[in-house]
Amino acid sequence: MTADSLSYHFDGVVARLRAHRAADVGETADAAVATVLRPGPAGAEVLYIKRAEREGDPWSGHVAFPGGMRAPVDATLFDTARRETVEEVGLDLDAASFIVCLGEVSAIRNRVRAVQFVFAMGFTPPLTLSREVAATLWVPLEHAAALDASRPAVELPSLQFGSYLVWGMTYRMTRRLLEAVRG
Repeated sequence: MTADSLSYHFDGVVARLRAHRAADVGETADAAVATVLRPGPAGAEVLYIKRAEREGDPWSGHVAFPGGMRAPVDATLFDTARRETVEEVGLDLDAASFIVCLGEVSAIRNRVRAVQFVFAMGFTPPLTLSREVAATLWVPLEHAAALDASRPAVELPSLQFGSYLVWGMTYRMTRRLLEAVRG
């Protein structure tokens, strides 16, 4: 199925992700992220954050999914993704909004390993940004898929949404999400 023929209607995307075989991950990763979907005018949309610029932060100013490092208070990496999402954007993800775990991705530069959990909200949730987050961006999955399909192979593997550049771990997680949606 090509990106052009695939429907990115919210309900269809959620159904395909629910049918996707969940990744079997242990609890040894360092971090977790929440990939949050909502319905939009052009179909399912995914939430990205732009991290605030902070000295000493290896991801300073990067575009990412809400998430971060596991803390001693987190019983599981699922708890890490939920806690970090509340801390960064004020969104309390409940277990009912969870769809699938897409597995672990490693950062190339510092070898941090993060597990990607996907959640679906049937509405546009209100967001309250912490000082760790400079901005948020909702991107239609169909737009991300079209950009990914047209990306030249010789350039930095990335997606550009206006002034927002998605690359590195977040780019690989976005590709994993698109592959799961495509089936």
